[in-house]
Amino acid sequence: MGFILKLFKSRFFVISLAVALLLSIVPGVLCAMGQGSYIRSAIVTAASPFSWAFTKVGEGITGFSLYFKTLEELRDENAALRAELEGYKSLVYDAELIKEENEFYSNYLGIKEEHIDFLFENATVVGREATNYRTVVTLSKGSLHGIEVNMPVITEEGLIGHITEVGSTWSKAEILTESSSAVGAYIERSGTLGVVEGTYELRTEGFCRMVYIEADADIRVGDKVLSSGIGEVYPRGLLIGKVTEVSRDERTRTLVATVEPAADLGSISKVMIITEYEITSLRGE
Repeated sequence: MGFILKLFKSRFFVISLAVALLLSIVPGVLCAMGQGSYIRSAIVTAASPFSWAFTKVGEGITGFSLYFKTLEELRDENAALRAELEGYKSLVYDAELIKEENEFYSNYLGIKEEHIDFLFENATVVGREATNYRTVVTLSKGSLHGIEVNMPVITEEGLIGHITEVGSTWSKAEILTESSSAVGAYIERSGTLGVVEGTYELRTEGFCRMVYIEADADIRVGDKVLSSGIGEVYPRGLLIGKVTEVSRDERTRTLVATVEPAADLGSISKVMIITEYEITSLRGE
């Protein structure tokens, strides 16, 4: 009760009551006097800032709505474009694969025409084991495909090595530059004979060497080195590489040639395994 009495006596209550009476009495009086238009004008004038504010808010809401709608459309369009781009990338990738396959088989046919006695089995490199002492590659073909130990492995560029281990669906090939590798060889230009072997020192640089070359042999930097067919592993005429350096071994009084393999032994992906060939050599063996 005391609170209500204090409220009635407060200045805020008195002012609010006076304003309310004015707002209720003045419009009535003005209307009775035929001045209602002033009331409407005053109300419109007083309300115009609020009307403007509500209009802008409405426009803003509409703008935001259109913005989010446009953003959603752009997202959908970007997603569609990304999907289309991925499709084109896939087509380009497939085209590159087909091109590589065509080049591989074209070179394959070239080798086949040059060595009509060769029978091949194509294989893909599916693994690579590289240590400080030995490097071998795992191939996708094995005994089920007729692969056997000691079969030569080549690419369209040249000799890779030979098969050292065989499973039912896989095989392993030792690389030409390994210290345990040896290939009877000759110089294409002069017919000079020797043996290409791997060494621990040169294998880290990707090279091998040709040894047992007579001291007066005709051999030069840039000469092509081919397999001679001497031995039981490699047929005659496989490109091994080229001579990059010739030196003299004073201990044995023979020449030693450093040989750079023709095939890129560090990036092998597809190979051909020679499964059968006629045994011939420069010595008629």
